[in-house]
Amino acid sequence: MRPMMLYRDLIPWYRLVDPHEDHWDEATSYIEAFAHAIVPPVQTLLELGAGAGNNAFYFKQRFRCTLTDLSEDMLALSRGLNPECEHVAGDMRTLRLGRTFDAIMIHDAVMYMTSEEDLLAVARTAFEHTRAGGAAIFAPDYVRETFREKTNVISGDSGTRSLRGIEWAWDPDPADDTYRVEYAFLLRDGDAVTSVHDTHIEGLFSRETWTRILTSVGYEVELVVRHDEDMTDEVFLARRT
Repeated sequence: MRPMMLYRDLIPWYRLVDPHEDHWDEATSYIEAFAHAIVPPVQTLLELGAGAGNNAFYFKQRFRCTLTDLSEDMLALSRGLNPECEHVAGDMRTLRLGRTFDAIMIHDAVMYMTSEEDLLAVARTAFEHTRAGGAAIFAPDYVRETFREKTNVISGDSGTRSLRGIEWAWDPDPADDTYRVEYAFLLRDGDAVTSVHDTHIEGLFSRETWTRILTSVGYEVELVVRHDEDMTDEVFLARRT
């Protein structure tokens, strides 16, 4: 599969696509969930697939954060936003740091796990790094039961640069474990305008599959419903006893 342009060619535009200011409500809800789920003290957090560090910008106000991602370019964005955090390049399926943390966060990067085998590998990584009494949050964009075709409008401006785009999630084959997200962007830099189309293949699993896999590695799992403006998300709060 060709590398996704959003995390490669469009790195200079990424802050216009996904500004960290849009993540305050979501990150705050995760911080509160960790506070209720984890046996104190709660001091350290490992984020698998931290990307540009948008959630970590808020996590670091509560935790000492270690941020990991497969993309060195995305980690560079995060270092610029979160210079006080530890950054480690690594694949969430195979990463082993040799230490445990109070909290483990796996946000929407987990959507790029497109098979149960990949999802199980991520669950094992998270469990290996969760201390006894700690917890992990797995926050997929969708589970199979909640998926609906959806289009979002994206808009951002910075000086002489502007971006307009759409994000279109659709499922060409409801019988398999994936769906597609199409991104189409118009990029204006001064008087020049270019267009980009980027396709992402993402994983789509049922609540039962998520719960079965997380339980199989040793977690106690609770499904938590999070309401955010016009959205309702289902996240999995996984405790290690």
